[in-house]
Amino acid sequence: MSVGSALSACSGLQSALQPSGHEAREVASLFWVMVVGAAVVWTVVIGVAIYATRLRPEPHGDAVGHRLILWGGVAFPTIVLAALLIYGLGLMPRLREAGEGLRIEVSGEQFWWRVTYRPKDGEAVVSANEIVMPVGERVEFALSSPDVIHSFWIPSLGGKVDMIPGRINRLVLKAEKPGVYRGVCAEFCGASHALMAFTVRALDKSAFEKWLTARPALAQQGKGRELFALHGCGACHRVSGTEAKGEVGPELTRFGERATVGAGLLPNTPENVARFIRETDTLKPRSKMPAYGALSNEDALEIASWLGRLR
Repeated sequence: MSVGSALSACSGLQSALQPSGHEAREVASLFWVMVVGAAVVWTVVIGVAIYATRLRPEPHGDAVGHRLILWGGVAFPTIVLAALLIYGLGLMPRLREAGEGLRIEVSGEQFWWRVTYRPKDGEAVVSANEIVMPVGERVEFALSSPDVIHSFWIPSLGGKVDMIPGRINRLVLKAEKPGVYRGVCAEFCGASHALMAFTVRALDKSAFEKWLTARPALAQQGKGRELFALHGCGACHRVSGTEAKGEVGPELTRFGERATVGAGLLPNTPENVARFIRETDTLKPRSKMPAYGALSNEDALEIASWLGRLR
């Protein structure tokens, strides 16, 4: 692998070394400080080894050995590690500042993400598998799980936090610039762990407020809606303005505006949605959604096209 290829892996939508958030920038700074500290320790150790084996290979007295152990083996590592610890602890108050009003509850589930926006003033908004947040505002995330341990991680915006059944963990993130970022589950949680990603859209405050307060388009009548109801999809999924009130699976009210289907699995196109409906068991092993393989491709496309118009 060339140096250029290695360095190219340090950038992109999922890079902790290309921070776009306040916490991620602090974590990246800590990483580089620790790299420098490790480099200093390595340089000293290798320097001593070269001195003892190449420059002065002859036997040394007990006094020299004692000084080497005292200063090189005790004092120097203690000073360097203590300095790194003090620097790291100094970051904690800045990384744990309170949010500024908006609270986003995220529940990691096998194998998708339930997202609920709770603004300081206004009604809650329920979504799934995508997070939208304002730029320049500290947003509090309340992280939980109903089944197994997951781990919430948006590398470009902040560090990872575990989602533990029976417990709510708190994380505050502040996006510094608009953009699209990628989040993942960073804790093995089952057969489709690697197929559990999500998209984060950071918008200017005015654009975010417009998105948050926008009323979803009314679900139009048509064959897709009829098929959705006929095959019992509403028992697990909720679509505002329809008889579908299920809460087992992802909220689909604004499904058409999401970038992906299946929690980052495939681009959100009618063909991919139809395929996901019919081949869930192979595309996302051990997920709770059954595969509708008996459904014709034409009917699956009708449902997918109807879902794509929900915005």
